[in-house]
Amino acid sequence: MNYENILSQTSNGITTITINRPKKLNALNKATIEELHDAFKAADKDKSTKVIIVTGSGDKAFVAGADISEFAHFNEKEGAKLAAQGQELLFDFVENLSTPVIAAVNGFALGGGLELAMACHFRVASSNAKMGLPEVSLGVIPGYGGTQRLPQLVGKGRAMEMVMTAGMIDANQALNYGLVNHVVEPDELLPLAEKIANKIMRNSSVAIGKAIKAVNANFKDGKNGYKVEIKQFGKCFGSEDFVEGTTAFLEKRKADFPGK
Repeated sequence: MNYENILSQTSNGITTITINRPKKLNALNKATIEELHDAFKAADKDKSTKVIIVTGSGDKAFVAGADISEFAHFNEKEGAKLAAQGQELLFDFVENLSTPVIAAVNGFALGGGLELAMACHFRVASSNAKMGLPEVSLGVIPGYGGTQRLPQLVGKGRAMEMVMTAGMIDANQALNYGLVNHVVEPDELLPLAEKIANKIMRNSSVAIGKAIKAVNANFKDGKNGYKVEIKQFGKCFGSEDFVEGTTAFLEKRKADFPGK
């Protein structure tokens, strides 16, 4: 599929989705959010894709926020609809994909950009990365899940400070907070993400998808994460991957998972 605002390329089991609006610092507008949804959906359905990496074009920004010009004139009802549609179409969608998603954060990840990174299953960052939720400096709050996911990742106090001050933290502080898993030099960012992706691909994609469901359940209201874990654990026993994994272990050989 041809996209106007993003690039999507699949190679050796990894689909790399690149937000490609460098003149706008890869800001998220409505069209880009829709294209990202389509690209993530296509990658998740593609049996050859085992891991998805999302990053920004250039070396200045992952995503420097939302395109403010699109909603500066909105009223209350329109603002609420904007947040609801965005969360459903992209941010919640990414979080709940069965295919692992790694955010490779290069440069600025602000507002909707940090919210997109936080919706991914985990994050790696370049040493020049800057992250923050500056929305209150515009008279609004994070609306794409930022007030929920940031406290889950860094704790309530740190999240409150980041939101209230509208300030940025650098990559090392993000690492210290637990917001990102690794920090490397810019030219090492995608190689690191790919190295981690290759480690993931050695394992059962069926089991990984079920693990994502179980982990996410712990952060959802009305869900008992332990019960979800029990259910997903049981479902693994009906998979071909389980048969191959246990057989390979008993035969003392490397498993060749069929992904079924």
